[in-house]
Amino acid sequence: QVELVASGGGLVQPGESLRLSCTASVSTIRFNPMGWFRLAPGKQLELVATATTGGRTTYADSVKGRFTISRDNAKNTVDLQMNSLKPEDTAVYYCAAGISTGRIAVKDARTYTSWGQGTQVTVSS
Repeated sequence: QVELVASGGGLVQPGESLRLSCTASVSTIRFNPMGWFRLAPGKQLELVATATTGGRTTYADSVKGRFTISRDNAKNTVDLQMNSLKPEDTAVYYCAAGISTGRIAVKDARTYTSWGQGTQVTVSS
């Protein structure tokens, strides 16, 4: 069983940046892919970004060009750099570790077997 601990959320103004970090209690090399999802009030859980051990990344269309996911298997971390934040990015963000790297599977929350506790990101002026 792996424990994922997410941190870095907060309250920012539109246009500002935040960096989320997720640290795993065991080596992340065994998890493929690792990613970030988010849950906004009244909406369904959605993929934000995911990264495989081979370096393939997948992003939601709404965050492409603004968010960057990176994983460091030596440090057992997966980070999400979020730039040019918008009010619609407001949500609870969850990191997750998955077991299937198919191009469709990486976008499906059911692929991910371990989840962090979530960190709140609020973008508001």
